[in-house]
Amino acid sequence: MQVSAPPSTTPTWHVPARQPEREARLQRELGVSSLLAAVLVQRGLIEPEEAHAFLNPSYDQFHDPRKLPDFVPAVKAILGAKERGELIFVHGDYDVDGVTSAALYHRFLRSVGCRVVTHVPHRMKEGYGIHESAVEAAREAGAKLFLTCDCGTGAHEQIRAAHAAGMTVVVTDHHEVGETLPEAAAVINPHRADSTYPFPELAGVGVAFKFAEGIAAELGLKREHFYRAFLDLAALGTIADVMPLVGENRLLARFGLEQLGITKKIGLQALMREAELQAPLRSYHVGFVLGPRLNAAGRIDDAALALDLLIESDPTQAAAMAREIERINQARREEQERTIQEAEALVLEQGMETRRVIVIAREGWHSGIIGIVAGRLVERFRRPTFVLAIDPAEGLCKGSARTIPKFHLADALNAHRDLLLSGGGHAMAAGCSLPLDRLEAFRDGLHGYAADYLTDEDFLPHVEADVLVEGSEVTLNALEELQRMEPFGCANPTPSFMVRGAQIGKITPTRKPEHVQLEIQAGETLAKGMGFSMGDRLTPEMEGITCDLLFQPTLDEWRGRRSVKWHVRDFLPQTSP
Repeated sequence: MQVSAPPSTTPTWHVPARQPEREARLQRELGVSSLLAAVLVQRGLIEPEEAHAFLNPSYDQFHDPRKLPDFVPAVKAILGAKERGELIFVHGDYDVDGVTSAALYHRFLRSVGCRVVTHVPHRMKEGYGIHESAVEAAREAGAKLFLTCDCGTGAHEQIRAAHAAGMTVVVTDHHEVGETLPEAAAVINPHRADSTYPFPELAGVGVAFKFAEGIAAELGLKREHFYRAFLDLAALGTIADVMPLVGENRLLARFGLEQLGITKKIGLQALMREAELQAPLRSYHVGFVLGPRLNAAGRIDDAALALDLLIESDPTQAAAMAREIERINQARREEQERTIQEAEALVLEQGMETRRVIVIAREGWHSGIIGIVAGRLVERFRRPTFVLAIDPAEGLCKGSARTIPKFHLADALNAHRDLLLSGGGHAMAAGCSLPLDRLEAFRDGLHGYAADYLTDEDFLPHVEADVLVEGSEVTLNALEELQRMEPFGCANPTPSFMVRGAQIGKITPTRKPEHVQLEIQAGETLAKGMGFSMGDRLTPEMEGITCDLLFQPTLDEWRGRRSVKWHVRDFLPQTSP
């Protein structure tokens, strides 16, 4: 199905002014290049001590897990169950964060002598969070301790049910906290108003990792051994959940990627073989290769398969599971692309591309992939987007939302509680359900609500560069230095740069015409470039033009030789006065 593009708009560019005095100080005191110093300054790392700590992370920068709220009663509950030989029921979630959290608890608690049974919910049968059937399963299994990860902060009724069934409940979670906490023996959530934990932005697996680290310390286990055993899972969940890769998250991702490359976990080894991945691994490989595969099981099948893979010890069984996950992921991709095309067409048919908030709904869309679809629509139409699947038998719409900066999804849902059956999430991602007969009122309500927060300028493509540079600054040595800022991701993106007055040289289409190779003359520097999905703009007729250029430099390796290649993100031809 072909759909036409929405009207084109001119992107807004934002390139901050350089701060030469601060850059010179970092160059002088840290011995770094002008390029790295400029990026550090623009990202707020202006003090040499702070910049040095960022560039040279160590285990000593991890925070003390004893500062987590309710740490003492939580440890007491876990160790008490261990001493008494009581069964611990671990309840996770169906996304990568929830699955890695559950796998971490399963492996760690069993390694210290606990009896454990682990469960992650089925998206279609149980939905998000703790279903009453999971509490019943824990009771039937004879569990005395109900331990949550990546969920539970809002599960008031389910936790009361667990208490009534004779279980102690410990919640470990990272989601936003409501007006009241659940009636659990402990609620470890760094977002609690009374939390003094120094870094509240941990993923669910980050909270689980820190809590388990604290238990390990109480048992006298060596910290380094614990880190080597579980940092791989912590990195997987943290990066896949698109958490900000700053502070403690950056440590988990940085050291965890190193451990992931040499992991001893049979299931992860099988998954990486199936995906044809080899060390060294970067955040891209988790975000776009491993994460989507593990997520696919929970999206369109059963997340228990992903959990089983992460705790499997038999190579033959793990290989079979990894192949099945690969098959499911391929089916997910096909379903996803079909739905994206249908959704784009529906937006245009209904004229939603001009509304302040896009709200579309259709029967037959799979609830497990509509969050991805919403994200793609935001990229295409640059508007907050709700994608809902209609269940005609129940008369309900259930769906997911993604957004642009300046429009907070959780706040928007809270402002329309009278129309919803349920809803919640974060600033940039959320989910909700509502009766079908309230769909139009919901659409109109969000459109009017957005008028208070969004201007026409907010809908324009927004391109940011870290630094305005001279071409001579982008050297091989400088680019190798920039790698010290990895891993890149949310809140620590791959650096982008701008040069003025660059001249486009020879343009050569690749085997895929949408991608082109080009030569770029920036001052005295002649650079090789690549324009991905820019074949319609960078045609041979553009050879010789002078332009301002936005690009990301990358290291290119060919037959053992390393060189710099500029990946062009955008360009503005200069016009004659």
